[in-house]
Amino acid sequence: MISMQVQVISPGIYTYGAMVVGGLLKAAGARVTLHRTFSGAPAGMVFLSLFSTQHLLDPVIRAFIASARKQGAPCYVGGPVSAVPEMVLGELAPDAVIIGEGEPVIPPLLSRGSPDGIPGTAYSRDGEIIINPPVPPRTLDRPLPLIPEDIGDQDIRGANVYIETHRGCLGACSFCQVPRFFGRTIRSREIGDILAEVRAFRESGARRISISGGTGSLYQYRDGALDPGSFINLLSGLAEIMGPRNVSAPDIRVDCISDEILDAIRKYTIGWVFFGVESGSTRMLTQMGKGVSVPQISDAIAACRQHKLAVAGSFIVGYPTEEADDYEQTKDFITGNPFDDIFVSIAEPLPSTPLASLALRTPREENPLFIAHTGEYRPLGFSEAEARFFDLSLHGAMWRTRPLLVAGQAYDAFLGEARKQGREIRAVYNLLERYNQP
Repeated sequence: MISMQVQVISPGIYTYGAMVVGGLLKAAGARVTLHRTFSGAPAGMVFLSLFSTQHLLDPVIRAFIASARKQGAPCYVGGPVSAVPEMVLGELAPDAVIIGEGEPVIPPLLSRGSPDGIPGTAYSRDGEIIINPPVPPRTLDRPLPLIPEDIGDQDIRGANVYIETHRGCLGACSFCQVPRFFGRTIRSREIGDILAEVRAFRESGARRISISGGTGSLYQYRDGALDPGSFINLLSGLAEIMGPRNVSAPDIRVDCISDEILDAIRKYTIGWVFFGVESGSTRMLTQMGKGVSVPQISDAIAACRQHKLAVAGSFIVGYPTEEADDYEQTKDFITGNPFDDIFVSIAEPLPSTPLASLALRTPREENPLFIAHTGEYRPLGFSEAEARFFDLSLHGAMWRTRPLLVAGQAYDAFLGEARKQGREIRAVYNLLERYNQP
């Protein structure tokens, strides 16, 4: 056992991954503190759990890492940003990047105090970037996460925390890092371990828990088939601990539902389902690699209504090859399939995804993110992608099952978010081009 002071920092929110890292370090004997701000001075060893490409461009994070290294505090970066370690090393200059899953990497890194030769790490030595082979996927047995005392104050889409039930995804969505990060084989945790973790979160003050993993009903998926019984037992166990009004299992694929599964979501959770619809255009769904059709999405929404579930949908606009007709089909889909809530985002080319490759191949003069909007929102100075975000946000609010009056603060929020996403995603394009990294 090693007694060492270690800081784990997850900017903005306590991510589940950061809490898992904290639990691993604590089990190895370290004195661990978990933070979501950079208010303290670097001390001991520092692990940064970074989940957004925007973190690579954050001057606060850059300054903190530089300060840590100057003070002799080893600084390691992990999380989804590790998909392209060269980019992390070039932008943030940490001591090392933890590539992929951190569970098998962190204990030897802690004991040796250096990443040299450790599988699953990348670092710079004498101007050369060294990338050690990643560690093959393993089982998900591990210690309890390190849970902060103020976890009950956190709000992520209505939940205090999203816990992990499995890793991997069957999908091949071109904009998503999950199958590239965790693979397309489903590895599920033991139900007893999950429920023990939920009890620990409840005892630490968590009031509402959501399960994550991309599609909750893939829990215990094996031999090419869903296992509704295992998923239902999981939801039942969560509800017994937290109460059904304090459990959510929202994220799900439209081709991974059944009457049994929808009944269980209704019985054991808050009663919401969140579908990643993305587009009402068949052409765009094909380019996005969604693997589902527009009629399948409509049928899934109708099935949820039959089971008296609320339905939210997420949509992506401004895909590099999205045309005006594709966008209009998405508006028509929303009109014909009203949702209880809608979330819109501009396509962000995350490193290592097929979308990133497509973004780099598409000339800017053909890309909606860089084309000036010349329609009704022209006075707002939008790009075409920003205009579609703003317009679809307004349209979705109007066509909700309970229409939302968009005026004042709501209007300003949509306006500000359109500009913010446009600005930040253009910065991601610049980053990809700088490293020529799809």
